[in-house]
Amino acid sequence: MLTVEALSSHYGSVQVLRDFSLALAPGEVLGLLGRNGAGKTTAMKTILGLIRASGGSVRLDGVELTDLPAHRIPALGLAYVPQGRRLFGELSVEENLRLGLMVKDKGKETRARILDLFPVLSERLGQRAGSLSGGEQQMLATARALCLEPKVLLMDEPTEGLQPSMVAKILETVRVLKGQGVAVLFVEQKVEAALAVADRIAFVENGTVCETATPEALHADPAPLYRYVGVGQDAG
Repeated sequence: MLTVEALSSHYGSVQVLRDFSLALAPGEVLGLLGRNGAGKTTAMKTILGLIRASGGSVRLDGVELTDLPAHRIPALGLAYVPQGRRLFGELSVEENLRLGLMVKDKGKETRARILDLFPVLSERLGQRAGSLSGGEQQMLATARALCLEPKVLLMDEPTEGLQPSMVAKILETVRVLKGQGVAVLFVEQKVEAALAVADRIAFVENGTVCETATPEALHADPAPLYRYVGVGQDAG
């Protein structure tokens, strides 16, 4: 479904991604772990076209994305929940969802399915997005991305700053999406959260994927967690 091969990108003259490669199958959940500055967020933004690739390939169902303008990529089936949520804070919950639905001209049925995932948002439709709690804002950011009915959902630090009950809700949402055949690529600092939901973990260092492992393998041998993240599986 999503294939990234030998991807590279730069910030000015500084190369951040180097020969970055990964693949995602329908319904697969892949977590990106690594130290701050390893290139995880840059990888997501380059896959999405928000940062121009200087080399390599990104293909979604065989369609090459690297030559396309960033605004065309979401309609092909790639959605993004950015770090910090990036909601339109002055707009209502309803208006934020409507903006998501407009990208692929989706309507009431899509909206209803998404609100079934996040019932609390149904009670907040008229509320200004900026006045929601952190957990509710994360739900709204995820719901807005899902308005595209994506094939692949990219999530950057989805549990950052959330209380345990909200972390559990976000992880449960990822499991539901997996069951629906949506592939999920996510960056996460909470190691236990990543291991709880991912099918595979890819470790990123110096802008490249250095190693991949299953959560089961990492529970048995946490050495890669110490090597690439600097913490054990009980962190976060």
